[in-house]
Amino acid sequence: MKQDPIVVTGMGLVTPLGCGVMEVWERLLAGKSGVRQIERFTVDDLQTTIAGLVPSSLEDDCGLDPDRVISKKDRKKIDLFTLYALAAAEEALSQAGWRPETQEQLDRTATIIGTGIGGFPVVTAALHTLDTKGPRRISPFVVPQFLGNLAAGNVSIKYGFRGPIGAPVTACAAGLQGIGDGMRIISSGEADVAVVGGTEACIDRLALAGFNAARALSTDNDNPQTASRPYDKSRSGFVLSEGAGLLVIEKMSHAINRGATPLVILEGYGTSADAYHLTAGPEDGAGAALAIRRALTGAECDTEEIGYINGHATSTSVGDAGEIAALRSVFSETLPKVPISSTKSATGHLLGAAGSVEVIFTSLATITGSLPATLNFRQGDLDTKDLDFIPDLGRKKSIERALCNAFGFGGVNACLVIKSVN
Repeated sequence: MKQDPIVVTGMGLVTPLGCGVMEVWERLLAGKSGVRQIERFTVDDLQTTIAGLVPSSLEDDCGLDPDRVISKKDRKKIDLFTLYALAAAEEALSQAGWRPETQEQLDRTATIIGTGIGGFPVVTAALHTLDTKGPRRISPFVVPQFLGNLAAGNVSIKYGFRGPIGAPVTACAAGLQGIGDGMRIISSGEADVAVVGGTEACIDRLALAGFNAARALSTDNDNPQTASRPYDKSRSGFVLSEGAGLLVIEKMSHAINRGATPLVILEGYGTSADAYHLTAGPEDGAGAALAIRRALTGAECDTEEIGYINGHATSTSVGDAGEIAALRSVFSETLPKVPISSTKSATGHLLGAAGSVEVIFTSLATITGSLPATLNFRQGDLDTKDLDFIPDLGRKKSIERALCNAFGFGGVNACLVIKSVN
């Protein structure tokens, strides 16, 4: 183990499976799905009418109650993606026990929260208002509502964190890149603690129509809970989802000195570009493989030491195949021995929040020895018959290290090796 590794001391989740890390984890292991019919707006004329929606407290004991996160007055100043980040940050900071009491502590706390799209629904709603009611009816909060860095900004403002602040806007790799950026800031000595991860809330008519135009979304509207089928040959596209996953990270020595409990070690981070195509990686997965190798190098570990892989797999044939090609390139003949699953089968695809939510799931697998399943997996592609995609309800397996992948439009790749503290 590295002399003073970076560890996770707090985690927070807002997902289609509910809110709260342990509550969501229990539902994930139980094989629950967070995908359902959209009732938030009219979908009758859309090809896709399902999504992974964060439940409200009125419909679910583990749902989100906005009034417990922010006042009704201040709620008008933020978009949903910021609301989700605020809720996840509170849970993560509470678990970590990080409540800075000195200005120096506040000055050395970073806030790095990525997003793929930011306040997209605010933009579409504001445009409708502009076109139907005129410019005088536009809210003065429109711009600070939709800006992608305002989730990080609002978390920083709420808690008074004055360390480095950032917001990777790197599509579906943003959440994991937020973690990686935070690791680098701590390693460089710019901060002692960082709140990191990603948030997303872009379930909107235009977003659905746009992804449908690209033929990326599942249209299996009659069967929402089985619509997300990563790695399965019957897959029909990804399911658009929303939520947030945030972590509190710091060096092991800092955590121990203040009496915090290290949960897992963030051992190695790697990122790369495909330099290939706007929306699809190369068939051989070369760019993704490069990021995986960099994460392994940073962790100073071999492929044989990885006991579980949480794949990026979104349930699209091109994406799933590219990731498997990358993994075969790196792991070679040992890949069939490594259990792989895509928790997007239960949550759908949270875009900019996907990577950080899945890092939390991967961390929990490392902590508990429970590997979550790839739901809805029945039969893989012909060239994946030898691989273990953990069908049904997962399994128990003690692991020391795990790999989590996140890849996004524009050819961005981010990977993280997570290690048990034991």
